[in-house]
Amino acid sequence: MKIARDTGLVFDRYLRLALGNPVWVVIGAIQPLLYLLLFAPLLSSVASLPGFPSGGAYNVFVPGLLIQLGLFGAAFVGFSLIAEIRYGVVERMRVTPVSRVAMLLGRALRDVLILLVQSALLIACSLPFGLSIHLTGLLVVLGLLALIGLLTASCSYALALWLRSEDALAPLLSTVTLPLLLLSGVLLPLSLAPGWIRAIAAINPLSYAVDAARAIFNDQLGDPSVIRGVAIMAVLAVVALVVAARSFGNAAA
Repeated sequence: MKIARDTGLVFDRYLRLALGNPVWVVIGAIQPLLYLLLFAPLLSSVASLPGFPSGGAYNVFVPGLLIQLGLFGAAFVGFSLIAEIRYGVVERMRVTPVSRVAMLLGRALRDVLILLVQSALLIACSLPFGLSIHLTGLLVVLGLLALIGLLTASCSYALALWLRSEDALAPLLSTVTLPLLLLSGVLLPLSLAPGWIRAIAAINPLSYAVDAARAIFNDQLGDPSVIRGVAIMAVLAVVALVVAARSFGNAAA
């Protein structure tokens, strides 16, 4: 109960800070919206190629954009934590009775909530273009995105606590996230890729999340890729959460 109460307090604090500058919620969704407007129309002619998944260009592309948003939307939250470390915020919090786990969870849940708002905005903007999804599928894909957001936010906070430098965190995140993005089939389905790329992508956990999201949008909730993608993201999110919570504990010990 104490962890839940402390998490609520930390979440409320950081949510208020985010609401004090809501423009960042919109800015975070601008890049996916630009992809939707400027790149997705190019897929109309590609959708007829052999190997392109069924469901239409937007039902294939938008799920990939959502996974991209989940990756980049929470991957850079560690920069704010580095600033708090520099200004002594974490140092001052260590003398409070707030749970060390709650110090992470409160922040991460705020990041997940912002991600879900951005995702809902992207889905709503995609509907006039021909995107289709049922309510159950929408809830499942939002749950999947919440797991991805929790995973990436936890990793970002853990890296921030270890590196404590924006100059080190920025190139590391760029080096890690770009291959994950390119080898996940976000922009174009991996079914169109050569065999050696598909072989490498098989070890990329994000590619399974993309497959799951596309199956959900095609109303294939019973497809094995959905269970596989959700399960992989859930396990990785728990592991990242535990590692990041220990990092917070060590930093505030």
